[in-house]
Amino acid sequence: MSTVARSLFGRRARLRWIHLILGGALAMPYVLVGSVVVGPVTGSSDVFRSLPLQLASFALGLPLAAVTSLFPLTRPLESAAVRWLCGVDPGRLAPGPARTRGERGRTAAWFTLHLGFGGIIAGMSLALPPFAVTLIVLPVLSGLLGARLGLPEVFDRAWALALAPVAGALSLVALAGCAAGCGALLARWAPLLLGPTPRERLAAAEARAADLAVRNRLARELHDSVGHALSAVTLQASAARRVLDTDPEFVREALAAIEDTTRRTVGELDAVLGVLREGDAPGTAPAPTLAADLDGLLRRTRAGGQRVSATVDADPEALPPLLSREAYRIVQEGLSNALKHAGERAAVDVRIAVADGELEITVENPVTGPAPSRTGGGHGLRGIADRARLLGGTATAGPTATAGPSATAAGDTAAPRPGGGTPTAGPTAAPLPGGTPAHTWRLHARLPMRGPA
Repeated sequence: MSTVARSLFGRRARLRWIHLILGGALAMPYVLVGSVVVGPVTGSSDVFRSLPLQLASFALGLPLAAVTSLFPLTRPLESAAVRWLCGVDPGRLAPGPARTRGERGRTAAWFTLHLGFGGIIAGMSLALPPFAVTLIVLPVLSGLLGARLGLPEVFDRAWALALAPVAGALSLVALAGCAAGCGALLARWAPLLLGPTPRERLAAAEARAADLAVRNRLARELHDSVGHALSAVTLQASAARRVLDTDPEFVREALAAIEDTTRRTVGELDAVLGVLREGDAPGTAPAPTLAADLDGLLRRTRAGGQRVSATVDADPEALPPLLSREAYRIVQEGLSNALKHAGERAAVDVRIAVADGELEITVENPVTGPAPSRTGGGHGLRGIADRARLLGGTATAGPTATAGPSATAAGDTAAPRPGGGTPTAGPTAAPLPGGTPAHTWRLHARLPMRGPA
């Protein structure tokens, strides 16, 4: 019983009743226009004194309503009313105006149904309550006044007078049932008539996918640029603090590296935020590339005491701009992982080469003791995999059984400069004391030179 009462008089039923009353109010101008036509045709001077003429005016006004529903704002307004009053999920309704012929036709059908059902329920809501109240209080009035009150002769009988309150209450319940039924029908038909077409659903899905791609790209860029900068600055500041009293020259170099790192990161951050804009804003810093920024990346990493050797057997100037940018980010993230996980002054070996039409990037660092538990990958490794996949390549990361780069003593070794030529200086790894077993964490990416097929 409570379920039936809630379906007839609950909050949702009341809101849908209001929606129908609004439809009846919208139908009134069209009924008036219809009465202007019906009156002269039938020869009646007052259409509203006759129920059949009122219904004829109402029937004539509905086609006029269908024509005026072609106004562009009809569908957005109706969708908003259905969303708030009928409890229909907004995702099942089209928010924009109807553009195609089919969309306009469905909108016209909906508008006609809304005004049709609304006009009927609004008329019943005006007529039935006074009649029902009269029937409910009729026995009391009859007893007090002792007259028939101009009612039909049937109410002279006692049984009719006793049943009048019941008939009045049932008429109110019937009105609520009609309103609830019509409201439920409109709520069911709304997604069919006001919902998005397959073309609109596809466009919305493509827009969501594009927005998600932009968000993912922004997250990757922020993680790689800002994350690496914070790791490098932390390492540089820590190294400078430890030798503050014994090696002032190193401290000055570390502070200069911190200044350079933060300045460049601010510029990169501006470039990353440009992803959210329509095109690059004037004065936006360009994204870093292997050709222009690899040497600076290695220098800033070494300034914190990290021993990095780099072997570049490729000409970064000859790489496509997109490939050069993504390769730089992969190297940057590899160095960030080494800074965070390789341990104090661990050696890192970076190798960049071209083989079989692919750019190969390898970043290795030895780790003493158990292999690090990073096979699941964090945000950085997932970002590397995403970058490689978007370029049509692959990327793997994990521990290997072989030791990383090593030398007989700590010091600078020669590494070929980009494109060959004289090598750059970079410290190598000292041997592990006492022959301690080591695991090597290895990041390897293969990127096609021509991009994805």
